[in-house]
Amino acid sequence: MSSTGLLLDDALRVRIRENLERFDRRPHDDGSLTPAAVAAVILGDDAGRACFVITRRSSRLPDHPGQWALPGGRVDPGEVAEETALRELREEVGLSLPESSVLGTLDDYPTRSGFVITPVVVWADGEVELVPDPREVESAYRVPLDQLDRPDVPRIRRIPESDRPVISIPMLGTEINAPTAAVLFQLREVAIWGRSTRVAHYDQPVFAWK
Repeated sequence: MSSTGLLLDDALRVRIRENLERFDRRPHDDGSLTPAAVAAVILGDDAGRACFVITRRSSRLPDHPGQWALPGGRVDPGEVAEETALRELREEVGLSLPESSVLGTLDDYPTRSGFVITPVVVWADGEVELVPDPREVESAYRVPLDQLDRPDVPRIRRIPESDRPVISIPMLGTEINAPTAAVLFQLREVAIWGRSTRVAHYDQPVFAWK
């Protein structure tokens, strides 16, 4: 069975939810890291294909300007990761979704820049318009989920600065690096295919360490 041509339908929503419910999620409990959350939102395109949203961060942002990312940010006091992911979706790309749209969460991913990211998988039904906030987001893209099943995904390489493998995904004419690449790879493995694949051991390129 291939995910090529996956449609945004009830069968896919049920499949993703059940895969996430079976997944033995691993939190990363480290009080020295700042909690953050990202939204791996599943939505349709004009052809009805199931897609995810990826953004290019504004070049004016103080942290990681111009980098590719999933909508997300720091967890505010009193919030849980799911609330943060939904808030950031609304603030960054103008997508307002209810709490019931959350299908589950993936493993926490600790970053070199001092955050621990909780990826939240979210479902968006119907026709959805993305309205990026130019203060935070330079552009937003819908990418079909089947792009994550290409034979060159993921790319794993070694760098002299780390003893951990570095993960990336070729996409949109460029290279998407961790942490975004790690989250997207686990989204494919766990949410779509039901595999218990871990990604926290994958490192980021040196430019993303700060």
